[in-house]
Amino acid sequence: MKARHLAAAIVMISAALAESVTSNAQNMKKEEVPQTLSVFPVGEANVQYAEYFSGRSYLARLTRNAALNCPVSNVTFEPGCRNNWHSHTGGQILIAVGGKGYYQEKGGPARMLLPGDIVEIAPGVVHWHGAAPDSWFSHLAVECNPQTNENKWLDPVTDEEYAEAVSIRTPVSAYAAERYSEWYPSTVGSMEKTDPELAAVFRNFAFGDTQRYGDLDTRTRIMVTMASAIAMNAGDTYRNTLQAALANGITPDEIKAVLYHAVPYAGMSKVADMIPAANEFLASRGIALPLAPQSATTPADRMEKGLALQKSIFGADHIDRMYETAPAGQRHIQEYLSANCFGDYQTSPVLDVRTRELLTFAILVSLGGCEPQVKGHIQGNVNVGNDKGTLLAVVTQLLPYIGYPRTLNAVTCLNETIPENK
Repeated sequence: MKARHLAAAIVMISAALAESVTSNAQNMKKEEVPQTLSVFPVGEANVQYAEYFSGRSYLARLTRNAALNCPVSNVTFEPGCRNNWHSHTGGQILIAVGGKGYYQEKGGPARMLLPGDIVEIAPGVVHWHGAAPDSWFSHLAVECNPQTNENKWLDPVTDEEYAEAVSIRTPVSAYAAERYSEWYPSTVGSMEKTDPELAAVFRNFAFGDTQRYGDLDTRTRIMVTMASAIAMNAGDTYRNTLQAALANGITPDEIKAVLYHAVPYAGMSKVADMIPAANEFLASRGIALPLAPQSATTPADRMEKGLALQKSIFGADHIDRMYETAPAGQRHIQEYLSANCFGDYQTSPVLDVRTRELLTFAILVSLGGCEPQVKGHIQGNVNVGNDKGTLLAVVTQLLPYIGYPRTLNAVTCLNETIPENK
């Protein structure tokens, strides 16, 4: 009985919301067509495609030279207007230039579009776009592959579908959506369906705010996030970064190198939990296992090569002093560091020394409670060419995943090791 009452209430709320959105849009439609919505002309009433739009729209063709094979038009929607669900066989690019609008792919969350936002629509993706219920909206439509591109028009976006799309309190920004798609092409996470508000807040922060900071390339962002996930034993995040890695040119050897690199810092117990996930993922992509060996040392030379690498990063005087000051009963730890940590793991040529030091920094700040080691590897990073700005960009990238306490501890270590005035 309670379930029926709840279902009825949900239907009533949805209907009321849809009616409210429709009413607001109709009131806004009475306004004159704004001629200063953007720097581009509004154009004439879009009569040619009117049957595929709910509400009035206007079309201004901006390019005329057919030989350029790049048709560009400015499309303007009155409040509440949207086009039908549709796809393009050759894809399309939208550039928001005025007002406020929305874009939604079938099965995914709607996202708000503001001037300057860009949407890249892959061939065959079913979607719609249009104005917010309380705002006019203009975007440039760039037709891709015009020689073979065809529109496939489908059903109208119902009032209920539209009301649900625009009722999202925290829509994912276009920038965050693009970065997310760069990491995870054609992937809709489960959290979008079960916890859409949290998913939107996190995606805007992790793929919008923090990825706007710093000059890290996508590969580096993915690898340090992957290393951080291993350190925290965060299985779902690690599996997600595996998808992102392969989608962005990170090789299977590099994926395994990041995993192996974490052993001396996070411990084999955590790494062992991630090995099945990595192997299952690679096997599912048709990659034969095991991969080629990565080791560059033998039992006979691991100490010599590891010590040489250690000194090249931290300086011979510093390493010699660590050996000299170690109590007799603790010298074996220094030897293990040289032979095992550096000799067994870090001499592998799959990743260069600068990348490895960034990975080490990411692992240590993610573990927490490793501040003395964090400071030591901050200096190691600087010695191999990673400056404070790069390290701060890594910390910023990891913030959504490791939280503020560990992030602030890492920033304190950075400032103490490399004061701001230096």
